Amino acid sequence: MRKIFFISRKKLKIALLLPASLFALYLIYAFFFPYALPMVTRQNRLVPIYYVDTSEKKVAFSFDASWGATYTPTILEILQENNIKTTFFLTGFWVEKYPNMVKKIFQEGHEIGNHTYSHPHLNTLSEEEIMIEIERVGNKILELTGKQPELFRPPFGEYSNKVVTAAEKCGYKSIQWSIDSLDWQELGKEPMVKRVTESLHPGAIILFHNNGKYTAEALPEIIAFVKEQSYKVVPVSELLYKENYYIDSNTGAQIQMPLQD
Repeated sequence: MRKIFFISRKKLKIALLLPASLFALYLIYAFFFPYALPMVTRQNRLVPIYYVDTSEKKVAFSFDASWGATYTPTILEILQENNIKTTFFLTGFWVEKYPNMVKKIFQEGHEIGNHTYSHPHLNTLSEEEIMIEIERVGNKILELTGKQPELFRPPFGEYSNKVVTAAEKCGYKSIQWSIDSLDWQELGKEPMVKRVTESLHPGAIILFHNNGKYTAEALPEIIAFVKEQSYKVVPVSELLYKENYYIDSNTGAQIQMPLQD
């Protein structure tokens, strides 16, 4: 004989109110103590680091290398004259074509990052294919410099959870930018200078290209402005927080978490 159970209205109300109450408490806790929540509850969308949330007047210059090297020696001279160290994100086919330039960049104290082997649209590849792209150029850079890159920039600035996860599995932090010089559009020196100087902010990661037509021409004026504003230029890795941080999924800001008592 089948037993039939009856639930009183009072118990039913409690059963319905309990989950709602717990959820309300969670929202209150999340609002007042966001840093105590696990990362997965703060964000499900993975993003690269676009900039560092800091009050210190520091910025990072970064140069992507995926075509040509005509202007690279001049850029290196300008950086050396101003005692500035930066980050160069290199593609594999560029590394193979200009191995001596890779060594020169490294020997002059600049940081070298990974920009994939063939500069593909990574969202069209599988996770395994993405990892092959990353590891292939990473190994070449290691062979030439003796140092394994730690930073990765996705080609075209395109990414997804799959791309960021693949990079992490290869041991890389994914890096984007907060200021694009647009040197690749070849708009001229003045538009480049105007765009970078008017957008300058603490913790910025600025995107240039090693073979931009007007990049070398614009750099001295940009550097002079940065110095006048009392900013220090550092490689990307020196700008980043090393621990106790999270990346805001809406802005891409790398944010330092307060120390817990």
